[in-house]
Amino acid sequence: MVSMMRLVSRCWKPAVEVRDGGSVSGDDRLLWYKNLGHHAVGEFSMAVAQANALLEDGSQIESGPLSWREDTRGTFVGVYDGHGGPETSRYITERLFANLKRFASEHEGISVDVIRKAFSATEEGFISTVRKQWLNKPQIASVGSCCLVGIVSSGMLYVANVGDSRAVLGRIERGIRDVTAVQMSAEHNASFEAVREELHSLHPDDPQIVVLKHKVWRVKGLIQVSRSIGDAYLKDTEFNREPLISRFRLPDPFHKPILSHEPSIVTHKLSPEDQFLIFASDGLWEHFSNQEVVDMIHNSPRNGIARKLVKAALQEAAKKREMRYADLTKIDRGVRRHFHDDITAIVIFLDPNLISKNFYHGPVLSLKGVGVPV
Repeated sequence: MVSMMRLVSRCWKPAVEVRDGGSVSGDDRLLWYKNLGHHAVGEFSMAVAQANALLEDGSQIESGPLSWREDTRGTFVGVYDGHGGPETSRYITERLFANLKRFASEHEGISVDVIRKAFSATEEGFISTVRKQWLNKPQIASVGSCCLVGIVSSGMLYVANVGDSRAVLGRIERGIRDVTAVQMSAEHNASFEAVREELHSLHPDDPQIVVLKHKVWRVKGLIQVSRSIGDAYLKDTEFNREPLISRFRLPDPFHKPILSHEPSIVTHKLSPEDQFLIFASDGLWEHFSNQEVVDMIHNSPRNGIARKLVKAALQEAAKKREMRYADLTKIDRGVRRHFHDDITAIVIFLDPNLISKNFYHGPVLSLKGVGVPV
């Protein structure tokens, strides 16, 4: 195996071993994982299960320099839950971290403003791509992605989110032996009343801004999240026309973006009580509560814990359809989407001794969980 000092970015391909980046599960060729590795302030575990014909979840962990000048170091985690196709999540995987490093270099470190600028640059870049491909590939205007980012640097945690992926902190509270789950990300799903109220306040003249369709709240009856990267057809009226297929076109033009790309950002000064972080796409959280996931991590060995979480979610998905997990694993990608969504889970363990150093000389890590056609 290549040493961590020389580890470079890898793409995880369905149904084949991912050399030096992880392995495919022996009992499910659509489940692949990195059992345990090292990042700037501890260890990590990572796993992805594919359901769509092309994996629409993107993910990455980067550890080492967080700016081009290498004077800011730490760990970057990204989970990108795509919808409508894989194009946006793949674009984010390739561009967001580079944008962050550029702005961190210009502003001499990580900050809320740097993160906002990185999100905006990524959004603008993807919309520019949509514009260039519009006539030949109009469906790209209807592709988007949630975007969850976590950054650990200089003793601080930054969590930024658009959409409904989720980051949860496992924390030991004083006087309590168990680990408490603390949600670190705000979510933007229309199922939450606060999100619907926000949409109504932003679009007071549009009574149809949120519609209950088949017992699910959807923005304009089309999409569940109110914030995303991409989804150009709900950002700019120039895409609300042919050749975009009719089911994505709104009957009336709109004068301001319906969806936002602006992330909700939480900052937190890390303490010795903070044990680990779990970053996961909605495919995991639809099966388990925050506390259930934190308990599983706390009560399990670190090695392979992300794989254990994803496999547990698959077992729950099978149970809900009154079938055995072994039978679920025989269903091919694409058809599998009728049973569960793509699922990504990244667990970051925090070593207080490394966090307190505020500077990291260890190996550079760049690992990407990106599906590619096979």
